[in-house]
Parts: sequence; C-alpha cells; structure tokens
Amino acid sequence: MNKTINPPQPMPKLKPEERIRCFKEVALGYSEEQAKAEAERCLQCKVPRCVEGCPVNIDIPTFIRFIKEGRYREAIKKIKEKNSLPAICGRVCPQENQCMGRCILGIRNVPVNIGALERFAADWERAEGLTNPEKAPPTGKKVAVVGSGPAGLTAAAELAKLGHEVTIFEALHKPGGVLTYGIPEFRLPKEIVMDEVKYVESLGVKIERNIIIGKTITIKELFNMGFDAVFLGTGAGLPRFLNIPGENLCGIYSANEFLIRVNLMKAYRFPEYDTPIKVGRRVAVIGGGNVAMDAARSALRLGGEVTVIYRRTEKEMPARREEIENAKEEGIRFLFLASPIRFIGDEKGWVKEVECIRMELVEPDETGRRRPKPIENSEFKVAADTVIVAIGQRPNPIAVYNEDIKLSKHGTIIVDPETYETSMKGVFAAGDIVTGNATVISAMGAAKIAARSIHKFLMGEYQQINNSRS
Repeated sequence: MNKTINPPQPMPKLKPEERIRCFKEVALGYSEEQAKAEAERCLQCKVPRCVEGCPVNIDIPTFIRFIKEGRYREAIKKIKEKNSLPAICGRVCPQENQCMGRCILGIRNVPVNIGALERFAADWERAEGLTNPEKAPPTGKKVAVVGSGPAGLTAAAELAKLGHEVTIFEALHKPGGVLTYGIPEFRLPKEIVMDEVKYVESLGVKIERNIIIGKTITIKELFNMGFDAVFLGTGAGLPRFLNIPGENLCGIYSANEFLIRVNLMKAYRFPEYDTPIKVGRRVAVIGGGNVAMDAARSALRLGGEVTVIYRRTEKEMPARREEIENAKEEGIRFLFLASPIRFIGDEKGWVKEVECIRMELVEPDETGRRRPKPIENSEFKVAADTVIVAIGQRPNPIAVYNEDIKLSKHGTIIVDPETYETSMKGVFAAGDIVTGNATVISAMGAAKIAARSIHKFLMGEYQQINNSRS
C-alpha cells in the first residue's frame, strides 16, 4: 500500500443548536470538491471486499472512480444497475457494518465513506434530472407487489426492468412504507423518498393506494384479476410492548404510533397539520436501536427533555454510531444498565414516572451481546410525562390470513432460502415479513433475489420446489 491516502472528508452537518428545534436534514452531503477528495482515497482494489459487504452487490470501486473523474452520470448509472434507491441507501444504510466495514483502508486508516459518495451521486442526479431507465421488451406478464417499502419498491423496479407489468398495492395513502412513516425528516427527507418512488413509477410501475391485501382484496383475488405472480413485501409494522404494569396509561406511545404521527401525519409541521400528538416536558424513550434514536430526536424537536433508557451499555446499543453521536450532540441524555418494571400514573390516568431496576451484564445471549440481569433491590424512579416504547417491531401477516401460506411461530412468512418462494404457488416474499425487523438494504437485497426468481417463474424457467415446507 504505497499510495498516499488523503485525509477523510467529514460529512458537513447542521450545528446542534440549529437543528434541535427543526426537522431539517442534519447531514448536508458532500460538495463536489469533497466528493472528489473522498473518492481519491479509494485504492481501487482488484478484489474489492467492499462489494462483498454490499447486500445488493453494487460495483463500488467503479462508481467511486467515476466520481473521482467527475463522471457523475456514469457513476449514478453504475449504482442503479444494482440499486434503484441510492438516495435513500446513501442516507440510512448501516454502511459501517457492510461495505465500509469491509473496506481495506479500515484496517489501518478510516474507510472510504462509501455511503456519502452514493448519496452524492444520487443527489447530483436529482439536481440534474433522472437518468432514463433501460427496460427489457414487454413480456405480457403481470405481477402484483404488496407493500411499497424498501422490499416492495425494489422488487417492483427489478421486475419492471425485466419487462413485466407491475402494480404495487399499498395499504396507506402514501407510498414508501417505513421510509415514509418510520424515518424522520431530519434523517431522510420525504422529498427524497417521493423522488425515489417517482423513479420506480418512471419504469412503468403503477401504485394503488389505500388497499389492504388480505382485507380489501385477497391474494387469491389478485390471481383472479389476472396477475401471474405476487410478491409480498409488507414489512414489520406491529410494535412490541414491555407487558409491564401501567403500560396502558395515557402518555405512553409505541414508537410506531409516535413516528407515524410525526412523519406520515406530519405532526412536525404544526399548525399547518393539526395532528394530535402530546409531548410532555420530560420524555423517556425505552430502547437502544435506530427507532429509539429516531423517536428520541423527534421528541426533542417537539419540545421535550429526553432521556433514553437502555438495559445494556452504550457499547451494546444496536443503533448506528452516527445516530448515537447526533443524539448526544443535541443534548439527549442516556441512562444505561436500567430497565423499566412499571409505569406510575397520576390521579387523571397520565403517566408521571417510570420505575426502573438497575442491570448488570453477564454471559452473552444468542445475539452475542452480554445478557442484562436485574440487580436485586436496586429499583429507582425516573420522572416522565411522555414515554415512547421502542423495543422492536414484528411482522403483521394480515395479507396471508386464510391463504395457503405457511408462517413461523414468530408470524414471519416461511420461504425457500434460495428463491424466496412461499408455500403457495406463484407467491414470493422478502424483507422484514420474512426475516423480522432488519435493515432497509437487507430487505432490498432479498427482494432482488426474489424478483429474479419471479422472473424465472413467469418465463417458465423455474420449477416450484414443493408446497410442503415447515
């Protein structure tokens, strides 16, 4: 490694004092000069480990080389060969655990900021105008895609490029799934999401809103309507609860409800949108993942003094380091090694305190993280007018009730691990509805594989393996 490595280019950000009372995007993106300087750091490895770390296998060295040379249209075209949602992925994917985590520079130096460069190329394209997508000739086959989140949008784009007629069925009034209702404006502006949706529509994909598959229309009825295959990408939208005393008190939200009110129903734009949401002066957020960080930082912007309560230490937090650091910069407090055991209300039925117990870490659990264990007689109380419970989501398999589709004991859809075929002929599934709560890019990677299987199924190149999986 004889090449002189440029210093890494820090991502420009809004100052904390400016961002804590607004929902403007925090990360501002690279300038052209910064992008080129960061791109020059890439070693252009002959065997690029970064590509191995990308769930959708983007040709990372090539698109970075194009940026270094100022060939931005070629850079975004190269990215879109494998990823139809680069402006989103460049902002919210955990690159530090994927492509950047495999970058050879990271052994002795700071890895190339691949996510920031992907975002730069995507934002350049948005400013210049969308690249004309390339499509195969029409096949005459029709595919129904259920859900317009990361998995659904990816599957729809891939199938449309292959020449199939694709219709997305979305339960809500706006497409985007978790990208729209779950991730706050300051991390992923809704304008970005809608522009990515427009790109998918530019491929000829139709989007039908306000239709709940499993209620409004069944899967069998989709086939009766003339669809030749169905893809299920309905995600994991049901909240998990603590199941402790007092959880039904007023002022306690699931993170799902809270973020839907803030994002999809635009409570952050009060009084223009009169969405009811109550945020007290003292807010407790339970959990340590990205959703907990999103909820905490949203509550802060709505006027709360926020404390995050997490049962392990900061080292074990599953949230991205970047999001934890942003939360700290904004003044959010963290209470580690503590777990709620009950909520205490006032005479009017509103939460006023969270009773917690202190924890200690013992031997690792199945996730590889050290398991938290309660310390006897260590109870204490935290004052809170509002509580947001952010301890994970689970799938809602409403689309497959009363269908010949097998589910696991966790409510996820059982699929063939290679083809993503379900136990019902012509029906495929991928994303959180299969894996449980995971990342945007992992859902997209699985959806690409499923789309290829659907294509083979439609073109007669694929044999269903069997209908008797367990």
